[in-house]
Amino acid sequence: MSRANDSFLLYSDFNCPFCYALHERLHELNVIDRCEWRGVQHAPHLPRPMKPWSGALGAELRHEVGMVQRLAPGLPIQLPPGKPNTRPAIEQAIGLLREDRTRGMDFVRRTYRAFWCEGKDISDPSVLTLLADGHLLIGQDGNSQQTAQEWEGAWHMTGQAGVPLIVSPDGDLLVGCVPEERVRRFFA
Repeated sequence: MSRANDSFLLYSDFNCPFCYALHERLHELNVIDRCEWRGVQHAPHLPRPMKPWSGALGAELRHEVGMVQRLAPGLPIQLPPGKPNTRPAIEQAIGLLREDRTRGMDFVRRTYRAFWCEGKDISDPSVLTLLADGHLLIGQDGNSQQTAQEWEGAWHMTGQAGVPLIVSPDGDLLVGCVPEERVRRFFA
């Protein structure tokens, strides 16, 4: 999966509500096709299967969802019961993107929505199979694992620790879920 010279690299994680909001904003602005989506785990320690969060972790999750609701009013989002490990979903996306970019990007969008609108455990292979229309690609070869590691390494090389992150073809960075006008200027 080589990078097109004019593509913007979009580093993102399925369990980050800011990534979900930015992904939807990129769709609304019709610039998602100019992006090469690269899933990275900003919290690789999260459990598989997903465990319900309570106490301080539950409060943190409520706070994040509330912030996203303020940053992106009208975005369909619900408080999920917890946050899962996203490596299986990322590897599934890599496999699908390798086969067919359109199908892969559809899976990416469906996975964000399954988690942030329906609270589905996207670390569960049966959920990923349904989201991929019956095609489970996780663990079929080492290529997806290797690609995921390469994406993680490239993300770390940007010097940024958070997601979402967009890197322009010229190397400029757009960090976080920013207002629509700022996204427009970045892609102009």
